[in-house]
Amino acid sequence: MRRTLDLLYDGAAALAAVFMVGLLVMVLLSIVGRQLHFNLPGIDAYAGYLMAGCGFLALAHTLKRGEHIRVTLIVGRLKAGPRRWLERWAVGAGALLAALFAYYSVRLVWQSHLFNDISTGNDATPLWLPQLGMAVGAVVFAIAAIDEFVVEWKGRPMPEPGAEMLRHE
Repeated sequence: MRRTLDLLYDGAAALAAVFMVGLLVMVLLSIVGRQLHFNLPGIDAYAGYLMAGCGFLALAHTLKRGEHIRVTLIVGRLKAGPRRWLERWAVGAGALLAALFAYYSVRLVWQSHLFNDISTGNDATPLWLPQLGMAVGAVVFAIAAIDEFVVEWKGRPMPEPGAEMLRHE
């Protein structure tokens, strides 16, 4: 199971990298278009869609690598027992919020598809297509957050106070 989950997180990160390369191509096309005096309609919108998809698809991989920003001002001052319970509460709250976000992201994609919602730009893109990257990223992030919750309740070894800060410097 662990290997399958890690493969899912790595796959989402790889897709985020593909989106990032697509974003680079869109920006370069826009620059070249301005220099050579031609316009590609909707290129700015597509760059924005790719940037959003890239950000959401990378969330799970970033979480599982421990690279999300954490505020440890209170947690670092607690003894092991209370610290463990505060960690569990925080990870549980994060998992719940991630699951809600995933649910409403998927619901937004479904509604955009159902209502034939299109972008207001001259490209008239069906909005469910670019929203799909966000929804997939949100679902994978929710899976990763629930995974973190389970690992925390199974008794993940607690780092020494201050060790987390040293790791990121």
